[in-house]
Amino acid sequence: MRHDNLLEADVAQDTSDPPWLSLPAEVAVVLRPVVRDIVEAIIDGIPRDVPVYAMPMEGRFGQGVRQGVTIALNRFLDLPGTRLPALSEDGKWVYESLGRGEVRSGRSLESLLAAYRYGARVTFRAISRTVDVSQMPPDALLALGESLFAYIDELSAASAQGYAQEQSERAGEQVRLRGELLEMILRGDSSDGGVPRLAAAVGWTLPEVVGVALVPFPHVDGLRTALGPDALVAERGTDVVVVFPYAARSARPRDLDRALRGRRAIVGPPRPWQQAGESLHLATSAGAHGVGPAPDQADAETSPVWVEDHLAELVVHAEPLATDDLARTRLAPLDGLRPAARERLTETLLAWLRHQGQRAPIAEELFVHQQTVGYRVAQLKELFGDALDDPEVRFELELVLRAGHR
Repeated sequence: MRHDNLLEADVAQDTSDPPWLSLPAEVAVVLRPVVRDIVEAIIDGIPRDVPVYAMPMEGRFGQGVRQGVTIALNRFLDLPGTRLPALSEDGKWVYESLGRGEVRSGRSLESLLAAYRYGARVTFRAISRTVDVSQMPPDALLALGESLFAYIDELSAASAQGYAQEQSERAGEQVRLRGELLEMILRGDSSDGGVPRLAAAVGWTLPEVVGVALVPFPHVDGLRTALGPDALVAERGTDVVVVFPYAARSARPRDLDRALRGRRAIVGPPRPWQQAGESLHLATSAGAHGVGPAPDQADAETSPVWVEDHLAELVVHAEPLATDDLARTRLAPLDGLRPAARERLTETLLAWLRHQGQRAPIAEELFVHQQTVGYRVAQLKELFGDALDDPEVRFELELVLRAGHR
């Protein structure tokens, strides 16, 4: 048992030490004079081994690669026989910067990591030619291989961190600029060409016609992903505002309908982008007046509310006091009825007005027999008399009934 504990302690000590602690210091002494040659060999071979870098090693790109390789080699030769970290703070910054540069150049990180691996192979071959490895003990050879692998891992990790940071910063800046573009569109800024310029800068094709949607905060999780890059999204008060393109003024975007399902969204009518603020105003007004799904309807079942389907309701809600007065006047013939009877007849009256007196669609809507429809309509004509023949009265009745008066 004691032997096992000692073995575990030795293993823990070995794994906590860097592999280059066991590397003979003479490796560095022998290689220092030929660092420049190794650097040139790596620089010459990278374009062949990593085709994406098949370009002249000149200008800022070439200088950056040469600097990175030189710093990497010199730092590696500082490590044999020490517990030094693989990278100094300055060195870490260099390799983070190389990772950032890959994002800016539109390349994947894998190309840079492949170049690191190629540099490790060239360095190992150079050591094999320069140092008499046949005279090195097996532990030293193992330490050499481990040291190169561990060192390249550290370089790769630093570059991956820089790559991720650059991507994150760019994504944040892109979100900020797209939000700024959305605000400019909603303000109708069209005088100095700022909207087209900013749209081009963020890679957003400025459409002729747009719509504006409102999504309340409890329902915005994953919204940007669901909408995709065609939609501009930004927070505004207690809602998230979405500006999206209409391919044609009369065609509703099906993808938008799917993305907004279950989010209790309200979608304003289409407008030229210079008048997007009108679409927002109507969507906001619809939300303020309760246009949309019933509060007790499950969110998963709710389709977005398209304001253009509810324009009459908005007109009615614009002057609620006037609508109340009109309802008292026009529905007065029903005042003497019991509540249940009044509810049945107002329901029938609205269906009768909506379907222009056609019994079949009225019966289908109310789930009653056509004879029942006939009986109720006869009651209504008896109560309202000749008023139901007046188009103006019929319009006003439908108006107040659609506004919810009963």
